[in-house]
Amino acid sequence: MIVHPQIKYRHLLPLIILILLTSCDPKRVYENYLPTDKNLWNRYDIKKFDVQIKDTTIFYDFYINIRNTTDYPYSNMFIFFNTQFPDGQLFRDTLECQLADLQGRWLGKGIGKIKDNRIRFKSMVRFPRSGTYLFSVEQAMRVVDLQGITDIGLRIEKH
Repeated sequence: MIVHPQIKYRHLLPLIILILLTSCDPKRVYENYLPTDKNLWNRYDIKKFDVQIKDTTIFYDFYINIRNTTDYPYSNMFIFFNTQFPDGQLFRDTLECQLADLQGRWLGKGIGKIKDNRIRFKSMVRFPRSGTYLFSVEQAMRVVDLQGITDIGLRIEKH
C-alpha cells in the first residue's frame, strides 16, 4: 500500500503547530484549564491539577487563571487553594481574586462576554522535594452554584 505524501504532512501540521506554541513560553512549567459545567462552578466541583516537579533549586511563581463571563455577579471571588506534597502533607490557602475594579470594569483580558484573568498569588517559591504535587482549587463563596465562571486554571512558571 502506498501512502500519499500529502496525507503524512497534513497529520504532521497540527503536531508542528502544537510544538511551536508550547515552545514559545520558556518560563511556563505547567499550565492547564479545567471547565465548569454550563458556566456554573459548584462548591463541590473541586478542580485538581497533578504537577510533576523535578527541579527544586529554582524559584517559581504561581497563578490562578479564571475565565469568567460578564454575567458573573460579583467583583471578586474567594477560593481555597490546596496543596498536597509528594509525602502526603497538606496545606490550604484562602485567596481573594479581584475580577472587577471599584467602578465595575472587568480586570480580565478579552473582547466580548469572556474575560481571562491571570492572578499571581505566590512568588519566588521553591519546592522542598521533587515528585508529584496535587493542587486543588475550590470556590469558597457563599453560594452553592457560582454563576459566570467558565474555566479554572493553574499556571506555574519559573521566576
